[in-house]
Amino acid sequence: MKRLKKTGIILLVLLVLFSIAGCKKKAEETEKPAKPAKTEDKKPEKKEEPAEQIPANQNLLTGLGDLSDGAIGKRPVAVMVNNVQDALPQYGVAEADIIYEIPVEGDVTRFMAMYGDYTAMPQVCAVRSCRYYFPAFSQGYDAFYVNWGIDDSISDYLEALNLDQYDGMNNAGGLFGRDQDRINAGYSLEHTGYFDGPKFSAVVQSEGRRIDLTENKKDTAFRFNGLKEQLKPKGVDCNTVNINFGAATATLTYDPATKTYLKQINGNPQMDSRSNTQLAFTNVFVLETEISVRDDIGHKNVDWDGSETAVGYYVSNGGVQKIYWNKDTNDETSYLRFYDQESKEEIKVNRGKSYIAVNYPGQSEFK
Repeated sequence: MKRLKKTGIILLVLLVLFSIAGCKKKAEETEKPAKPAKTEDKKPEKKEEPAEQIPANQNLLTGLGDLSDGAIGKRPVAVMVNNVQDALPQYGVAEADIIYEIPVEGDVTRFMAMYGDYTAMPQVCAVRSCRYYFPAFSQGYDAFYVNWGIDDSISDYLEALNLDQYDGMNNAGGLFGRDQDRINAGYSLEHTGYFDGPKFSAVVQSEGRRIDLTENKKDTAFRFNGLKEQLKPKGVDCNTVNINFGAATATLTYDPATKTYLKQINGNPQMDSRSNTQLAFTNVFVLETEISVRDDIGHKNVDWDGSETAVGYYVSNGGVQKIYWNKDTNDETSYLRFYDQESKEEIKVNRGKSYIAVNYPGQSEFK
């Protein structure tokens, strides 16, 4: 009996010991820190570059932030300028943002100088008459058009274009005069007409003319590269452009220090006599097109709207790229656009002043 009692006591002790050990083990398990849940490896988020802030005073002709406050969203000005040897040197042309050079009768050339800021126009001399293909280009910028006389055979065409035109023949707006210094120096009268640009904005506003760009003309003249980019066109090196218009030549030579092309006319530097500077351009465009004589006087027909087969060249930053160019067919108000010949995509160009030669096919060299 004692034995059984003793055995029972031993079993009871063992049971208590096991119970204490189990409680201790559970306590230890609860004290252990929980293992962190497995998480997937996260890749660091890619930070997006902030969008480039285009200045509010961006000049739509150059892409540069140099407009006066009063010119933002306002129309540019196109001025016809005499470019024959006897009219040189001109003045006011070095300040132009875009210059077109196109043959007229006799295969001499004429300028259309374009200014993005109508409130900061210079005096320009020598102003010359209109040929129909110049406003065919200027209308694409919604520009005021300034000239001294017209080819009478195109008066109906100009009226149909509904040009906002200022003509020195009737001294429109009192904005024209004869440069007495040039008369005294022996210039022929036709080479002495000037446009009094500094008065232009006041005259336009006093006449109540529309100065705001139309909604569909608030885009830039070109597709521009970034504000801090100065890129070389896709193609080959080009330090010199030689253009033969027939009775006049233009040579543009690259200046690496300024990254511009300096212009010569007929082998001599083309200078602005007021600023005493040589004409210089960040971008040079040579646009080949069909040009023919249309009357006994020698007035030209010029194919101004281009096509996918219209050969052109874009030159900038020491390089040249072959392109094609066009405007919408029979729509003078359309933009002039430039495309890569291989990809057919619209090209981007560097910000700055541009020179645009419209000329006969095969009359240019790029070296």
